[in-house]
Amino acid sequence: MEPVTHALTSLAIARAAQKRLPRFGAAMLVVSGVAADLDFASCSGGPEAFLRFHRTVLHSLPGSTLMACAIALLFCVADRKFPRKVPQAASPLPLSFGPAVIICAIGAAAHLLLDLSSGVGVQLFWPFHSGWFAWDIVANLDPWILLLLLAGLLLPLLFRLVGEEIGDRKKKASGRFGAIFTLLLLFAYLGARADLHGEATALLLSREYHKREPISAGSFPYSTTPLNWRGVVMTDNTAELLDVPVGTRDEFDSDQSVTRYKPDDSPALEKAQATAAAERFLKYARYPIANLARVEDGYRIEIHDLRFAPDDSSLDNIFVRVDLDSSLRVTSQRFLYASSPNP
Repeated sequence: MEPVTHALTSLAIARAAQKRLPRFGAAMLVVSGVAADLDFASCSGGPEAFLRFHRTVLHSLPGSTLMACAIALLFCVADRKFPRKVPQAASPLPLSFGPAVIICAIGAAAHLLLDLSSGVGVQLFWPFHSGWFAWDIVANLDPWILLLLLAGLLLPLLFRLVGEEIGDRKKKASGRFGAIFTLLLLFAYLGARADLHGEATALLLSREYHKREPISAGSFPYSTTPLNWRGVVMTDNTAELLDVPVGTRDEFDSDQSVTRYKPDDSPALEKAQATAAAERFLKYARYPIANLARVEDGYRIEIHDLRFAPDDSSLDNIFVRVDLDSSLRVTSQRFLYASSPNP
């Protein structure tokens, strides 16, 4: 998910646990809750670097553990370098590394949980396993989650301001119970989305598509419509694309799907799929489909991932292009952003 949602989630956790947090506790939660997105800077190195580093190193369990330890150590150093200005007799104990690591681990775990929920996923066990894990239940930018977090964080402040305005200064709302309730609602929302995702996928697998049986299917969320999903169905020789309404009165008609035909097996396609770039891309792609075109001096093969809509301009929408000469020798292999002006 995008950094704002991660930061608001960390703030909600900090407010819910404010009575048990040590000095810098909220700051540690927020920093550890957004730090993994530093790997987004890899986009400056182009699509190949972005595919290699984004949601891999800092989003893996080993990487998140090391990151949590490093952030905890930095705050422990800051606690000793900038001690509280309190009377000597009341001086608190310095921040311990153990509790600091636990707090940073909670922030990092919340980050991983939200990114597992989104469509792109993470390489959870990098560098030991290069597979991607994703639940596909919410979009990278989910306005309903943003509204829920903002309401849970801001409404208690508003109520406190109103109370102070009318003269009730004895009861100062900390917002702790509001934050706890907000986090419970967030978990309930994710659970409901998981249930809807399961229904959508089951519906896709239960139908035929222009008299073709489905082999596999996936449901991908829209950002603003929780009850509608973008469906991808793979058959023997086609990919079928269509919307899937769940929990609405709209009728699901599988024959309304848009058909994409898979290319026939050929030496050129086999050669392209055996390149290092294609092999790496196929580990990332969930529903790959290849396009083979004859050009003047050979062949051009492009492999796209159908989990991304055609108009998806996010940097995660990457494809691979392989050029072969007339003798089927590889002349070029590279990754490209689908949103590039002239890919």
